[in-house]
Amino acid sequence: MSSKLAVVTVTYSPGEHLERFLSTLAAATTHEHVVVMADNGSTDGAPEAAEAAFENARLLRTGGNIGYGGAVNRAVAELTDVDYVVIANPDVRWSEGAIDELLAAAERWPRAGALGPLVNEPDGSVYPSAREVPGIVSGAGHAVLGRIWPGNPWTRRYRQQDIAVSERPVGWLSGSCLLVRRDAFDSIDGFDSRYFMYMEDVDFGDRLGRAGWLNVYVPSAHVTHAKGHAAGRHPEIMLPAHHRSAYRFQADRHPHVWQVPLRVALRIGLAVRSRLAVRAALRERAADVPNTRTGQPEQRPESRDERV
Repeated sequence: MSSKLAVVTVTYSPGEHLERFLSTLAAATTHEHVVVMADNGSTDGAPEAAEAAFENARLLRTGGNIGYGGAVNRAVAELTDVDYVVIANPDVRWSEGAIDELLAAAERWPRAGALGPLVNEPDGSVYPSAREVPGIVSGAGHAVLGRIWPGNPWTRRYRQQDIAVSERPVGWLSGSCLLVRRDAFDSIDGFDSRYFMYMEDVDFGDRLGRAGWLNVYVPSAHVTHAKGHAAGRHPEIMLPAHHRSAYRFQADRHPHVWQVPLRVALRIGLAVRSRLAVRAALRERAADVPNTRTGQPEQRPESRDERV
């Protein structure tokens, strides 16, 4: 099988993650490929160092922090004569043959617009990267109860927790690592750049499905996602952004005049949840600040009721 392949990653001061991303990428595929680093304003020098160290890596400056989806769109627009694009976070570490497994699955699923691997956490546990598209009821149930009752039916259904690990079509795939058919990407005009952060992959997968493409989970391909901790460092910024994106996703899908009360209730509910989540996250962050006398983190009893 031949394929014209490119890899796109969005960088924003990625630090040491980017070097590991590129060094492990060499074992992930036997196909020739170019790597485009769409840089949203890094200040740590990592993208420049990577471009110098890896001959197939190319740095593309977006001109500012234009968001994840916008940066991916900018990079893909630069690619010509490409059949498949791997879109992945720079904190992904590749397992041997991971991309070739995804390419092989693309041959088995000719209507697959996006294919995603099994994503491991750094501790080896499996991240639920293949999920159902959230409806307004199931999304609200998961949002409200996901932290305080993890086994609730809405969360279990959303995360596909009761389905055996198998290669299959799903509602959407984690944007941390995707193989995307270029024709499918172009058919829906790529990512919706209105999503600056969060939910852009849910929206992308949903729009692929609405356009007649499949999102296919391929657990025979493995990657490890280190996962950024920006939400933990800056919950006052990241958590409201997440809730705004969640509102946009549902509001776009419930646009009718008769649905105005539904949108208003959703906006109010998400705003309240956002404030509670920020408050809880700030408390947790403060509890992790070392005690000035002992040098150790402050200890406090953990209450599940404090989590949102």
